[in-house]
Amino acid sequence: MNFELTEERRMLQDTLRRYLRAEYSTERRNAILDSAAGYAPEIWSGLADLGVIGALFDEAQGGFGGAGFDIAVVFEELGRAGVVEPLLDGALLAGRALALAGRQDIVDGLIAGDVQLAFAHYEPGGRYDLDYVQTEASGGGLTGRKAVVMHGGAAEHIVVSARDGDQIGLYLVNAGAPGLDARDYPLLAGGRAAEVMLDNTPAEPLGLGLAEIESLVALAMVAQCAEALGAMETAVALTQDYLMTRKQFGRPIGTFQALAHRMADLLIELEQARSAVINAAGMLGTRDEATTLAASKNLIGRVGRQVAEEAIQMHGGIAMTQEYELAHIAKRIIMADHRFGDTDYHLERFIALSAA
Repeated sequence: MNFELTEERRMLQDTLRRYLRAEYSTERRNAILDSAAGYAPEIWSGLADLGVIGALFDEAQGGFGGAGFDIAVVFEELGRAGVVEPLLDGALLAGRALALAGRQDIVDGLIAGDVQLAFAHYEPGGRYDLDYVQTEASGGGLTGRKAVVMHGGAAEHIVVSARDGDQIGLYLVNAGAPGLDARDYPLLAGGRAAEVMLDNTPAEPLGLGLAEIESLVALAMVAQCAEALGAMETAVALTQDYLMTRKQFGRPIGTFQALAHRMADLLIELEQARSAVINAAGMLGTRDEATTLAASKNLIGRVGRQVAEEAIQMHGGIAMTQEYELAHIAKRIIMADHRFGDTDYHLERFIALSAA
């Protein structure tokens, strides 16, 4: 099989990489992390102008991509640069949900960079189970609580899951709606999230159910795996540079056999992770999608922890300082494992799916 990117995807990759290299320095990111919004509106607008948001949607939805490999290309570059802007939850999850529901007016504003969205599905006590929804829809309003809603405090619209009797559906809630309370806080890996409380909050049903939620989360898992891969690439590259710069006994420490072997192991694991992302992106929409995604997410989590720990150990104390790039990247890698199911969850899921 040919795993080379198409010309259009290579152009997207090169354009996005050059933009982030020029605009997204460690100092710039640290300033964004300290901001109240948790993202930079000018960076968000720049990504929209480059067509990055449009690459997450197909032509019928107003974009020019939308396939698994389009998503993987975008999020690998975002992970490589440690971008904290809300593309995964705001653009991919909430945006694709609204596109499926036919709310093209909002989707067009999102692609243009004029709208901020959030996706609220997971709840306290639900772990990673997609069918755990206690928020209730009744009489045109929603009542319940959603946990760790990424950029929920800055969104203009929130796509919320709720249960109406035995059916789980998605609903559109406007920021500032009566009964909506979003308590905002910073995240360890960058960006901000909110605990969203709903008390008979007016909501518009989108006509989407659990099957569509599962499909959206499958897209998000590919994006999360690709983002973690990009972050791992940066961690390994920073470690290689450091080993060849730091000197001990008159020569670079990277020439010592023990450290050279550890770096070789990381490079091998990195290629395993890349293969897992390619496999996950290629299997979207197939009969093997669920099994492949479980295996890929499990592998990415295991490799990510190894890369982060080894990179920090081979750097020493400098890796723990906020002013150094690796500090943020290592956090991103570790925390990526806890989104959409961690290694243990997906190992159990893979075993169950394989036995079915």
